[in-house]
Amino acid sequence: MSSQAASKDPLKEIVALCKARGFIFQSSEIYGGLNSCWDYGPLGIELKRNIKDLWWNSMTRRGDIEGIDASILMAPRVWEASGHVENFTDPLVDCKNCKARFRADKAEKNKDGKLICPSCESTNVTEARAFNLMFKTFMGPLEEASNIVYLRPETAQGIYVNFHNVAQSMRRKIPFGICQIGKAFRNEITPGNFIFRTREFEQMEMQFFVKPGTDDQWMQTWKDLRQAWLQGIGLNPKKLRFHPHGPGELAHYAKAAFDVEYEFPFGWQEIEGVHNRTDFDLGRHQEFSKKNLMYVSPDDHNDKYLPYIIETSVGADRCLLAALCDAYHDDPANERTVLRFHPKIAPVKVAVFPLSKKPELEGISRKAFDDLATDLKVTYDESGSIGKRYRRQDEIGTPLCVTIDFDSLNDSAATVRHRDTMAQERIPFAKLKQYVTDKLADWKLEHA
Repeated sequence: MSSQAASKDPLKEIVALCKARGFIFQSSEIYGGLNSCWDYGPLGIELKRNIKDLWWNSMTRRGDIEGIDASILMAPRVWEASGHVENFTDPLVDCKNCKARFRADKAEKNKDGKLICPSCESTNVTEARAFNLMFKTFMGPLEEASNIVYLRPETAQGIYVNFHNVAQSMRRKIPFGICQIGKAFRNEITPGNFIFRTREFEQMEMQFFVKPGTDDQWMQTWKDLRQAWLQGIGLNPKKLRFHPHGPGELAHYAKAAFDVEYEFPFGWQEIEGVHNRTDFDLGRHQEFSKKNLMYVSPDDHNDKYLPYIIETSVGADRCLLAALCDAYHDDPANERTVLRFHPKIAPVKVAVFPLSKKPELEGISRKAFDDLATDLKVTYDESGSIGKRYRRQDEIGTPLCVTIDFDSLNDSAATVRHRDTMAQERIPFAKLKQYVTDKLADWKLEHA
């Protein structure tokens, strides 16, 4: 590796590529941008939708999980019951020297145990004070304490308060799950690392309700299932690991908790959590709402109990960033940058190129495009040299390119070029769609 290649910052390269190719833009960029807020462009939203659809289908097609879409705004009492009003805080510290503001629990200390400012390295800092991470607003015309509501900091509570609604309306028996995908909001003190830590983000959460005593078995089951799913969307298994929460990390309500971590360019970081939350959540909502949330088992002598909950919670944005980092490859030998997405999540599956803008080639190319586009996300590109067009598709992760050339007028065939190997094959038009479909379905990623 050259010194120039070694000095590259992969995350900066990915951020630049995301803007240039329409994946992710800085929010409100023409006004100078809004810190830690990002807009998903045409390719970014395709990538994100693919990830979300794969997650949703993996949950709801099991047969024992129902989906919901709970409101972002909820009764303030919900957040009192959950503990967020009292406990959802970070220790906030100000540097008296440079006026920087940072989290005390994330800052380094000197040998005397004093906090060191991450900006100027001064130890002249204030005492830590609790800072609640929930965004607060008002419902109604008057901005007064009785009208305070919160933007939800997580999606899970909307599932818990609808436990009985779903169980009764869908005639569900334990064990079963409820899942949803939705926005959450946290007023983070120190957001950063691109879309990894932001103040507005999207969660994909599933809460699985089980009988106490079966929770350990279900915990292991969901750990295995989530690891398999993450690998199934193309993430390198060598860059995935489980981090168990030790005594100092484990939440007071949890019996067990594991972070699924991915090795980003900035280190190992959590992208998903799998938690045994016991009966804490339903118990708290039963206490605060005064509603009976006990489950009555019709198959076990009308046994009554509060279910235990096994939670799987993955950040859609973090998962997408992991997919980008995993797919990003600098290929100087072939003078290209390539995103080696698994076809399952690739924003565009196939690109169709006429070799020139001659009407006879455009007609055939448009027909090939229309045929493939009935089932796949396909793009059409007739601008620039064929080499430049290949490179553009490599940069956005398109697995296959189909080129219609002048030989196609005689042999009724197209050249199919493979992204990862750059190998080319001549395929008859009559077999083109089936060939493309089979190749995408059988795709094998080679991990370093």
